[in-house]
Amino acid sequence: MLSTDLAELYEVAPKVMIQAVKRNLDRFPDDFMFQLTRVEYANLKSQFVTSSWGGARRAAPYAFTEQGVAMLSSVLRSQRAVQVNIAIMRTFVKLRQMLSSNRDLARRLNEVEKKYDSQFKVVFDAIRGLMKPPETPRRRIGFGSHS
Repeated sequence: MLSTDLAELYEVAPKVMIQAVKRNLDRFPDDFMFQLTRVEYANLKSQFVTSSWGGARRAAPYAFTEQGVAMLSSVLRSQRAVQVNIAIMRTFVKLRQMLSSNRDLARRLNEVEKKYDSQFKVVFDAIRGLMKPPETPRRRIGFGSHS
């Protein structure tokens, strides 16, 4: 997760959050947190049509891994930080469960498919299509009638 997003969740200024982290750098090894390069940051910004990150930034944001997010609660000692961390950790757990479940289902589907001939290919392809996450609909740009 990016420091800008985390700061918004924790309801602190990004600068304040990063200062707290820098005062406790021994708690944030490279596999907990790293700063995006200018190129990575530019690529990330180019993925979004409109940026909610404001104007020009002096420094690229930091990216926090799951362990880094967990460590933030020990650095940001507010009740809000504790509640946000609990919610984020629960989300990570659910995400891992969903990925694991989908991986198991795909593996079992492959095993079953090997047992049957090509007449069932259409069925297996349809099931795989249902397993894919739904695409987010693109918002229409401009004025016009809404259906």
